[in-house]
Amino acid sequence: MTTKELGIGARVRHDRYGDGIVSEVSLDSVTVFFRQHGDKEFSIEYDGFEITKAVPRPDDALTLDDVESALAGVLQRFADFTPTVTIAERYKGGKLILAPRDESLSKKEIPIDNFFHKIVMVRDRLRVLEQQINKQDKLDDAEKVQLQQYITRIYGSLTTFNVLFKDKGDHFRGESSKG
Repeated sequence: MTTKELGIGARVRHDRYGDGIVSEVSLDSVTVFFRQHGDKEFSIEYDGFEITKAVPRPDDALTLDDVESALAGVLQRFADFTPTVTIAERYKGGKLILAPRDESLSKKEIPIDNFFHKIVMVRDRLRVLEQQINKQDKLDDAEKVQLQQYITRIYGSLTTFNVLFKDKGDHFRGESSKG
């Protein structure tokens, strides 16, 4: 079942309540009217009923994901808000081992979660630096572009660490990745 099939007027069958009609759809819930039981509200993620007649939601209908994404964008832009960045599952709890060539010297072990956190902080501070450059009235456009190119090259140098990120949307992107 997809939420796209649960527009107003869609018909569903529930094990406990029987046949019902979708009477209201919000960002995070669906209200279904059952003749014997009245209105029942379900989470938009609920999959305990069968859709017997699909009615598509309008393409311009907002979803909770749409609202969350827009809100995160506004907060990030205006409130020095940093969204949560997650480490890839395979590296959670791992360690980074720095071993010198000379085996008589001791190795340095760093929890990879700490290392990942520092990489994310570097990325976030580079983004703030970009914003500060763009706000500068004393720099002309050519100077801003030149400084932005340095930052882009730094991002490119950090792409090695993309393997640590769970979501590709959080990856570093250098010059060749920009379209």
